[in-house]
Amino acid sequence: MPEIDARSGYCKSNSTFYSRRRSVPLPANEILDVTTFISARAHHGTTAYIDASTGQRLTFSDVWRSVESVSSALSDFGIRKGDVVLLLSPNSIFFPIVCLSVMSLGAIITTTNPLNTKGEINKQIADSKPVMAFTTSDLVPKLADSNLPIVLIGSDADSKLTAKFVSTLDLMMRKEPNPNRIKERVTQDDTATLLYSSGTTGASKGVISSHRNLIAMVQTVIGRFQLEDDEEQQTFLCTVPMFHIYGLVAFATGLIASGATVVVLSKFEIHEMLSAIGLYGVTYLPLVPPILVALVNNAEQIRAKYDLRSLKSVLCGGAPLSKESTEGFMEKYPGVTIMQGYGLTESTGIGASTDTAEESRRYGTAGKLSSNMEARIVDPETGKALPVNRTGELWLKGPTVMKGYFSNPEATASTLDSTGWLRTGDLCYIDEDGFIFVVDRLKELIKYKGYQVPPAELEALLLTHPEIDDCAVIPFPDKDVGQFPMAYVVRKNGSNLTEKGVMDFVSKQVAPYKRIRRVAFIGSVPKNPSGKILRKDLIQLATSKL
Repeated sequence: MPEIDARSGYCKSNSTFYSRRRSVPLPANEILDVTTFISARAHHGTTAYIDASTGQRLTFSDVWRSVESVSSALSDFGIRKGDVVLLLSPNSIFFPIVCLSVMSLGAIITTTNPLNTKGEINKQIADSKPVMAFTTSDLVPKLADSNLPIVLIGSDADSKLTAKFVSTLDLMMRKEPNPNRIKERVTQDDTATLLYSSGTTGASKGVISSHRNLIAMVQTVIGRFQLEDDEEQQTFLCTVPMFHIYGLVAFATGLIASGATVVVLSKFEIHEMLSAIGLYGVTYLPLVPPILVALVNNAEQIRAKYDLRSLKSVLCGGAPLSKESTEGFMEKYPGVTIMQGYGLTESTGIGASTDTAEESRRYGTAGKLSSNMEARIVDPETGKALPVNRTGELWLKGPTVMKGYFSNPEATASTLDSTGWLRTGDLCYIDEDGFIFVVDRLKELIKYKGYQVPPAELEALLLTHPEIDDCAVIPFPDKDVGQFPMAYVVRKNGSNLTEKGVMDFVSKQVAPYKRIRRVAFIGSVPKNPSGKILRKDLIQLATSKL
C-alpha cells in the first residue's frame, strides 16, 4: 500500500494527491441509468421544485409520475437509446423532467444557452445531430432553420400545435404511461449528456458524460451537503443556468436525489433572488463571484429591505474569491457560511470544494479534492509530476471525469491521457494541507520576452485600487516582446482614473515584466454564466483595430 501523507494526501511513490474526504459509495451494477438511480433513493422530502415567480410547486411524486409519462411519450415518438434530444429553455421547474425522461431511455440530452444566437445554436445542432427539440414558444424562432420536430414547454403551448410542433410537454406529462413500451438496457457506461464546454479559451466542444459520471456526481453532491442525515428540510435557490454544468449538476439532477427543495428563478435578477430567500425560506444560495461581491457592497440596503434570516450557506463557484470578498461577506452576513467549489464541464462539475467556514478562510483556495478524486500537479514544460507547494497544470482523475469530446478525437487526446487523467488547463498548486490554489489558466498566460505573466495575479492587484470596480487583463500582441499585459478597467461611478494612473499603480507593485502597458476603460467585463472572464472576446476587441 503506498504511503499517503495524512495532511496533503500526497503520495511520493507515484507523485499523486489523493482526496482526504470520506469516499462515497458507487453502485456496482452495470445495468443502471442515472434516472433510475436517483428515483430509487429513499428520502423524506415533499416538495421538489417551486417556481419562484408563480409559486407553482411540483412534489416528488409529481416529478416521478411526469418522468414516467414523458419517457413513455418519447418512446412512442420513436426516441431510442443513443438518440440526441436538444433542450433550449430558460430555467424552469420542468427542465429536470425533460432531462430525467430523456436519460431514462438511454437517449442523450444536449442543452444550449437561450441567449445564444440562431447561428451558434445551428452550429451545435449540426455537431450533435439531435432528432427532437424541447423549447418554449418565445425561443422557437431560434430553431427556425433546423427542421427538428419540436415539443413546446409552457402554459400557452397547447394553442400553437402545428405539423412542426409534435406535442407539448404538458400533454406528454398528462399521458398514461404505456406499460408495454420497449425498455432498452442502459448501462452506466452509456452516454447521458452532451454539454458544450464554455469555450472561454477556444471553440466550444461537446463533452460526453456517462450515466456513471452523473451517478458519481449525485453521490458527491449529497455527501458534500450531508443532506440525507439532515432532519430539517433544506431549500436551495437555483440562481445559475440549468443548461450549464453547475445548474444541471445540482439542480436538474443532483439535489432531487436528496429530498431537498429547489426554488427556480427563470432568469437571474438580484431583487427577485433576494425576495425569494425570505418568501420560500431558502437555506442554500448558489452564486458566482460577481454576485457575491454585489451582496457585500450593498449589504446595508439589502439587509434593511429583505428577510435573509433563513439563509445558512452561500455556494460560490466559477472563480476563486479574494480575501477581501470572503472577509467582507463574513463580516456583513455573520450567520452565513461560504462554501466554494471548483469543477469543469469535463469533470461533471466535480473537482474540489470548501465545505466549512473554516476551510473557506484559507483565502484564495478552490478547496480540497472532492471525494473519490485524485490529482497531479504537472510541470507543463517537462511533463514531470510535482510535489506539495509547486505550481504546474492540475490533472484530475476520478469517476466523474468525462468519456471524451464528441466527434473530436484530437481534442480528446490532448485533454485526456490513455490512463484517464484529465488535463484541466488550470495552473495550480496544492499546499501541505491538501488545499488547491488556482493560479491561472495555462492557455491564458501572457508570454512577455519569455517570462510568463498570470493575468489573474494582475487582476487581483487592480481590484485593490479604490477606484476600480472590475477588470480583466489580456495578452496584447507585440512584435518586440511577443505579448504584453493589457488591462480592461471598469471605473467606479464618479472616478476620473486615467490610463497612466492604472499603469503607475501596478508598476510600483510588480516586477518590470509584469507591468501593464496598455489600458482601456469599459462599461462591464464580459463573462460567461459561471462568472469566468471571456478573455477571447476582449482579445478580439483589442486586436480588431490593429
